[in-house]
Amino acid sequence: MSLQRNIIEQIEFFNCLTAEEKLFLADNSELKVKGRYSYIYLADEPSSFLNILLKGTIKIGTHSADGKEIIKSIIHPQAMFGEMCMMGEQSRIDFAKSMADGAEYFSLKKEVMLNLISSNAKLNNAFMSHMGSRLKTAETRLESLIFKDARSRIIDFLKDNVERRGRQVGFEIMFKHSLTQQDIANLTGTSRQTVTSVMNELRKSNLIYFTRKSILVRDMAKLG
Repeated sequence: MSLQRNIIEQIEFFNCLTAEEKLFLADNSELKVKGRYSYIYLADEPSSFLNILLKGTIKIGTHSADGKEIIKSIIHPQAMFGEMCMMGEQSRIDFAKSMADGAEYFSLKKEVMLNLISSNAKLNNAFMSHMGSRLKTAETRLESLIFKDARSRIIDFLKDNVERRGRQVGFEIMFKHSLTQQDIANLTGTSRQTVTSVMNELRKSNLIYFTRKSILVRDMAKLG
C-alpha cells in the first residue's frame, strides 16, 4: 500500500486531502496497467470507477451508426477520465482505449470519491471546477465543428496542443504525441486525406515540421 500512498502524493488533484484521507484513498484504490491499444472500458459497461492517468496516453471516444470512430478527447498523465460515473452515469456512453505507449492509471470506486467529496469542501470545489472545464472544452469543440471549416479545425488542434503541451525549442515550439493522422481526423471531424493535405501545406509554407511522433510549430503567430 505504500506504493499507492507515494503515487497519491504525486497527483496534484489530491493535494487538498488530509493525511487521513490519503490513507483512506490508498486503502480503497487500485493501480492498473494496460498494454498498447487495449480497452480500459467499453460503451454500455457499468460506470462504476473514476480514474486518473499516471503514464501513457488514452483516447476517449464513441462510434457512429456506421461504425466510424469519433474521438472526443485525448487524456494525458495527471488527467481524470471516467468521471461521468460521479454525475449519475450508470452505463458508459464512451470507450476508453490506451494508445501506442500503453497506460498506467489510478482507479477508485465512485463511492470512495463521493465519500471524500462529501467530507472535503476543497476536493468538492476542485472536482466541480474540473467538470466545468470539461463542459467548456466540449462546448468549444462543438462550436468549432459547427462554425469552422476543416482547415481551421486542424490548425486549432495544433494551436491547442502547443499551448497545453508544447516545449520551447529555440524560437519554435514542439509537442510530442502518439496520434496517427487518422486519429487527428477523428478528433477534428475531418478525413485523413484532409489532415494529410493541410499538414503538408503547412510544412511547405514552413509553418510546421512534423514526424510520426512530434510536431514542431515554427511561428504560432503566422499559424493563424
